Amino acid sequence: MAGFEVPDWVRRRVLARQGRLHTVEALDPAATALLVVDMQNYFVMAGQPAASPGAPAIVPAIDRLAGALRAASGHVVWIVTDAPAEGPGFWATMEERMTPEAVAARRTGLNQGSVGYELWHDLAPAPGDAHVVKNRYSAFAAGSSDLEARLRAARVDTVLVTGVATNVCCESTARDAMMRGFRSVMVADATASFTQAEHEMALCNMLLFFGDVHATDDLVAMIETAKAGRLVGA
Repeated sequence: MAGFEVPDWVRRRVLARQGRLHTVEALDPAATALLVVDMQNYFVMAGQPAASPGAPAIVPAIDRLAGALRAASGHVVWIVTDAPAEGPGFWATMEERMTPEAVAARRTGLNQGSVGYELWHDLAPAPGDAHVVKNRYSAFAAGSSDLEARLRAARVDTVLVTGVATNVCCESTARDAMMRGFRSVMVADATASFTQAEHEMALCNMLLFFGDVHATDDLVAMIETAKAGRLVGA
């Protein structure tokens, strides 16, 4: 979404808390995973029930980060939401917060095999990327997905969170990642929400309490620096 500037009051509190604005100042690409959250038609395509107006515009940033990480032996994970009507993934407390019409639209639109469930067409997954299905806002919530097990197996310690919506599934996943022991970064220009205010609110909250916030340019520079250093030392 539109450029994010850290508000002065947030900056002051973060500096008072940790002594520096950013805790993630370098990356080990081999231990880093790009998490692309819910870039499905249901959340991206105009006219879909939960479409974010800014979501199509973040695709270039996501693809750029994915390409940089792949080239540096990093990891890319495409995470999608499934909305089963019954069984272990059924989410009753979500549906009680929705009208019957909204429940029906969500079950239909996020059902595997539907147009809404599919990844947005402009994205460019690669054959070696991982694909994860979740059934909660957070991909790290108990029973939501096997994301954590996959990351542990790959010896990942840092996650870069992108996708939609900044203040819902992205923030939930990023916060839980930090509480599960991962260094967690939300990518300001590779996440989108329904309004600029919601987008910025989530990024401020992340920076205040849960992890770091960076722009794509900064993260690509870190990846390229690490890659160059490895080549020099080879």
